[in-house]
Amino acid sequence: MSDATCRPAAVAGQFYPKEPDALRSDVKSRIEENGDALRCLGIVSPHAGFKYSGNVAGAVYSRLAVPETVILLGPNHTGLGAGIALSPHAAWATPLGTVPVDKEFTEVFREVFPWAEESEEAHRREHSLETQLPFLQCVRPDVRIVPIVMKRMRAQDCRVLGLALAKAIRNSGKDVLIVASSDMTHFESQESAAEKDRMAIERIKALDPEGLDDVVRGYNISMCGVNPTTAMLVAAGELGAEEGRLVRYSNSGKVTGDYSHVVAYAGLTVQ
Repeated sequence: MSDATCRPAAVAGQFYPKEPDALRSDVKSRIEENGDALRCLGIVSPHAGFKYSGNVAGAVYSRLAVPETVILLGPNHTGLGAGIALSPHAAWATPLGTVPVDKEFTEVFREVFPWAEESEEAHRREHSLETQLPFLQCVRPDVRIVPIVMKRMRAQDCRVLGLALAKAIRNSGKDVLIVASSDMTHFESQESAAEKDRMAIERIKALDPEGLDDVVRGYNISMCGVNPTTAMLVAAGELGAEEGRLVRYSNSGKVTGDYSHVVAYAGLTVQ
């Protein structure tokens, strides 16, 4: 795969190890052997450095029967590029190799949602999707991805996107998982983060996308991936989701020892 068609890893050596053997070992140490293989419509998975949130992400991915096609929905932290940005690349690279973009599904999606734009700029330095890839590569080596990053938008717009994703999944005839990439409360005390995040997590478990958006806005919860999670919940609901489950919740204080200014992480499944 040439550099012109492959998105290079942007945060290898920062968010996760850059050496292939070290990265594979790191990810596998976080994958639990629990015998579960859930068919999920969606998940919420964090995207911080692996030493902070990797155990939460690993706990979620450990429970999944990951299909061949995975839609990655993440927040656009950089603010660059299109508002709803598809990847123009043929594949994405990590130290573990390349992951092909499912161009066939992407075209089906664009037929029902023509407002999404291909934007290299939106994806160039964004970490929220890249940090999911090593886990996917370890649990489903032949995975194909549909990377989408989103700028902050209204709940109504997230609903339109979620409905379009559900329609595209139906039209494609494929078994598809939607990964909503999000961290939870940022830079508050452990106690404050836990109380705020509890309210958001309850709305996710209840499969209540509008309620999630209301709680996050109403209580000023700094959940960076609220829009991706809202869109995922809408799509999953349209596809017949019946419940959300919290797999694991943690925060950065468990690594740094500083519980006065934590970033919190939640891993959830929707099925």
